[in-house]
Amino acid sequence: MANILVTGGGRGLGLALVRQLVDDSSVAKLFVTTRGSPPAELSAIINTSGKKVIHIKCEVVETASVRRAAAEVEEKLEGEGLDVLINNIGSMPITPEGIHTMDAEELLQVFDVNVVAAHRVTAALIPSLKRGKEKKVIMVSSTLGSVAWADRYLWSPVYAYKITKAAMSMLTVQYATQYKKEGFTFLSLSPGWLKTDMGSDKADLDVATGAKAVMDLINKADTSYNGKFYNIFVSGWEHAEGVNQYDGLEIPW
Repeated sequence: MANILVTGGGRGLGLALVRQLVDDSSVAKLFVTTRGSPPAELSAIINTSGKKVIHIKCEVVETASVRRAAAEVEEKLEGEGLDVLINNIGSMPITPEGIHTMDAEELLQVFDVNVVAAHRVTAALIPSLKRGKEKKVIMVSSTLGSVAWADRYLWSPVYAYKITKAAMSMLTVQYATQYKKEGFTFLSLSPGWLKTDMGSDKADLDVATGAKAVMDLINKADTSYNGKFYNIFVSGWEHAEGVNQYDGLEIPW
């Protein structure tokens, strides 16, 4: 059985992953972080999970908070390892009047949330992950961070998001290279355009569909996926019209 940690599990994709994983008999302990107290829906899941779902308070942009959270996870693992870490935190401000109007301080803040926070959490949990059986670290990214596909998304003025997700790709590769010999799988994935607060009602997929596709990919991934960037697979979307196809294939950096 696997021990899994999901950051940002209070809403959106993170909460949808929790909903799915709580019913998965192969999951032993499910750690879920939020920056404060768990919201009502997450609290209800925790209270009915039979101690399977464990809330961890963690402010991912504060190093001391991340270290305290990692220590709490380590204590509650009771000598076991952490098998899967899903770095799910993200920020996506809109800059509708062009990249030249993007506030530099805001870019730094988004970089902290989308890149540095993933590093803080991963680095703090490496000792627990080393004892895990699966040793999987998942970076929830986006096709908007693909440099090769930049022209596809010229219509979307989320410049800070695009820039930082591209940086997350290099973070993934650096970790993948260093920990390859220890049997780790560092995988960057795009969960698709989902109907969440961030994705809006205009998005392609409902969040439950995206969460299932994300877990299908994570469960499928082995060490051959280490250091790579993959799309989710959703039947019927392999050859969809428009900019997004969910074909389960590797995404170019």
